[in-house]
Amino acid sequence: MKKLIVSALALTLISFASVQAQTANQTTEKHAEHQQAQKAASEDKEDKVAVKPEDLPEGIKKTIKSEEFSGWTVKKAFLVTETDKTQYYELQVANGKESARVKLDKDGRNVG
Repeated sequence: MKKLIVSALALTLISFASVQAQTANQTTEKHAEHQQAQKAASEDKEDKVAVKPEDLPEGIKKTIKSEEFSGWTVKKAFLVTETDKTQYYELQVANGKESARVKLDKDGRNVG
């Protein structure tokens, strides 16, 4: 009887350990896939270069001074170059406690 109980207990422990090992292996595989996807995404990402607001092109300065942006000020600006070599300016603007991101081309037209 003791052998039967010890055997059942050993079988239960082995089964539990096996399930834990499989779960850990699946988690490790998913983590590796996630890291690989992040790495691929970062390689495909655009190139972002900080630009001083006073150094923005005239077209963008005109747009910012227009009635559409009345009360908004540029806090940060970036020149973004996409993987296909298209460029636009990403502006972080604020109006009091409100903030927003605006994407404009060099002529001040909204691109997204």
